Amino acid sequence: MKRLEPNIDISECQLEELTADEQQLVKKAIEATDRAYAPYSHFSVGAAVLLANGRVVVGCNQENAAYPASLCAERTALFAAGAQYPDTPVVMLAVAARTSRGDLQDEPVSPCGSCRQVLIETETRFRRPVRIILYGRRCLYVMDGIRHLMPLSFSKF
Repeated sequence: MKRLEPNIDISECQLEELTADEQQLVKKAIEATDRAYAPYSHFSVGAAVLLANGRVVVGCNQENAAYPASLCAERTALFAAGAQYPDTPVVMLAVAARTSRGDLQDEPVSPCGSCRQVLIETETRFRRPVRIILYGRRCLYVMDGIRHLMPLSFSKF
């Protein structure tokens, strides 16, 4: 039996180590947490997407008593970007979250499986990786493409 070791490359850094554009995108994701509708989980998530045309589209989680009808911040932002700018590639995604007390998460929050699959489809659609920044007060995780969170993903790209 041969052991496979996927190539996962995730950097840990501080906000100040990011470029000005990356820092601005993270701040937009943090701001979006204030607009989340999370009466059931009390876990407010915000996301911000930078498009190739320089536009930023934000999203936040929207919960519903019928949980499958809820939508995560990442998908809200990505779907809004696709609806408004269908032919414009996504360059970068930043995600931040608040606890039930309203504090920003200490550790970075990782996208759920559905959001990961949507990111795979986004990269496939535009044939380019999306830079992903996951915010936490203690540190941030940065990766160039969803394959670093989903190394054995199903994709044409």
